[in-house]
Amino acid sequence: MMRSLLFTLLLAFSVSANAEGFSYDYVSFGYGTVDLDGVSDSGDGFVLGAALGLTDSVHLFAGYDDADVSSSVGVSRWSAGVGYNTPMSDTFDLFGRLSYESIDFDTPLGGADDSGFGATIGARLRAGNQIEVNAAINYVDYSDFGDDTGFEVGMLYDFNSNWSAGLSGEWSDDVTTYSIGARYFFGK
Repeated sequence: MMRSLLFTLLLAFSVSANAEGFSYDYVSFGYGTVDLDGVSDSGDGFVLGAALGLTDSVHLFAGYDDADVSSSVGVSRWSAGVGYNTPMSDTFDLFGRLSYESIDFDTPLGGADDSGFGATIGARLRAGNQIEVNAAINYVDYSDFGDDTGFEVGMLYDFNSNWSAGLSGEWSDDVTTYSIGARYFFGK
């Protein structure tokens, strides 16, 4: 699986095109739910994210989410890294990201935390004047907790050139998440 993910990532990096259309300058915030395998309750919390385009093809990004899975279990995770995006047309972008990942669990019996790296390959598609659809494959490898691969899909509705609202979901072997939120594009 890791070999095919790296091949796809390299393929995305090797493609070049000259088109504008997607901004990688934004901040986002929202509400999300999380369902952890092995925990009987699901939880909810908040989601924060940001990206900053350094060039037309390179961007930095960061994300943080925090959820109370039950009255006694909390989980927070954050990631930060660098991404490469390449337009295939005015309405279609491919991107790849490498990140540092951190996760922290709090329980009545104590806490546990771990860190590792992540890799993502994805696409953004403009499906109309005001709708963006996106999808990605996410891989994370923690030092002690092991690795996990997930599939993510989302949709954004543009109210104007700066504000969008959206829905997203991510499914992996260990975690299922759903979120709703808003995104402010400051680079448009």
